[in-house]
Amino acid sequence: MADPMRIRAQIKDGVTDVRVLMAHPMETGLRKDAAGKTIPAHHISEVKATVGTRTVLEARWSQAVSQNPFLQFRFGGAKAGDKVTVTWTDNTGAKRTDEVAIA
Repeated sequence: MADPMRIRAQIKDGVTDVRVLMAHPMETGLRKDAAGKTIPAHHISEVKATVGTRTVLEARWSQAVSQNPFLQFRFGGAKAGDKVTVTWTDNTGAKRTDEVAIA
């Protein structure tokens, strides 16, 4: 399983700011290794963020995102102590889910 995501969520004036750093190789499938063989595609394809049962972000990504991607987004309607859950799924079917309480 991949390394844990580093997530920070802070609320100010009713708006929650979330920052997420995801550890992932994000291979495009176009690069070649030292032997000249193509490195298979391996990238995050879906990202979803929820607070309780409410989805606050859904995104579909392709191989055009850099290694160890950083994601920042904002949403309203949460309060301090609520938990933000972020889940990614990659093109190989691997998944990672982490959560943090809003400060």
